[in-house]
Order: sequence, then structure tokens, then C-alpha cells
Amino acid sequence: MREFTLARSDQTPDELWLLEHPPVYTVGLAGKTEHWPRVDNGIPVVRVDRGGQITYHGPGQLVAYLLLDMRRRGLTIRPLVRHMELAVIRLLADYGVEAQGRNDAPGVYVGEAKVAALGLRIKNGCCYHGLALNVDVDLEPFQAINPCGYAGLEVTSTQRLGITDSKELIAARLIRRITDELK
Repeated sequence: MREFTLARSDQTPDELWLLEHPPVYTVGLAGKTEHWPRVDNGIPVVRVDRGGQITYHGPGQLVAYLLLDMRRRGLTIRPLVRHMELAVIRLLADYGVEAQGRNDAPGVYVGEAKVAALGLRIKNGCCYHGLALNVDVDLEPFQAINPCGYAGLEVTSTQRLGITDSKELIAARLIRRITDELK
């Protein structure tokens, strides 16, 4: 992502990468060690160059990396974050699940539980990193950390919210919702 972003010209098309990671904790630039795992559960902790604190990534979680020329799109950070949140909120609404963003903590929440985390990096007017939507991910590793820097933050998944569609179908719908938001 970083190499792609640094090599971009004003003609480089934007890209959206959707993938899953093996089990890993990632910590943003301002990440504080007090939020790191309280136990050694064998999951590596990796510092990355995005904003935000610590989160968990693993199989069953869809990670969407948005590689966008924000200048070309006329976007600033807060509106982009809102577009990303709305893509997930609208995806969940398609399933009858009411979700919302929060002004004090980026991401998407159902009640008090976080279902999607966001973290970006802006370089030369372009962004990379993106969002992570918990589909059928093992939620246990979140118990060992203060997710996104919040002690006791409940984390949920689309599966726990009663959404039974396959990860592949949810992925296709997520891509469509993100691209619709960015038009």
C-alpha cells in the first residue's frame, strides 16, 4: 500500500483491496502500549503507519484498503471517514441491522458494540489503509486488548448480529457499498 501510494501520479487510478489477514494485532502511529495484549496469546503485534490505536485482524474479518487520490476526489479526512462508515451502516441496514458512527471514536457500532474499525494514513494527498468489518472472525483476541484504545469496548460481528450470508456475499456487498459511497 505504501509503495503503491508513494509511486502514484495524478493519473494513477484509485484501487480498493479487499482481503483477510492471518491473526495479527496492528498498532497505529500513536498506539500506546497500555492498550496492548495483557496476555501472551501467540498473536504478533505489528506497528503500522495508520492512525488509531490497537486492533485485531484475523480470518473471518474483511479488510478493505482504500487507495484513493483524495485531492482528485475533493475529499478531506473527516468526510472520507464518514463515507466509509456510511458504507458499512448501509450494508448492515440491508440486513435490517441498525448501526451508527460516533463522533468521538471512528468506526461503526451496533448499540455499544463495535462491528467495524477504521484507520487511515494520508501521504501526498492520497490515502491508504481503510476499514475492517468483523464477519465471522474469532472475537476472543479482542478480549486481550483495549480495542481502538478503549478499555472494555465490546466488539461484535455480523454473524453475532444474525447475518447468515456467506463472507463472500457480504464482501461483494461491501465493495458495492464502498464504491457507491465514493461516487
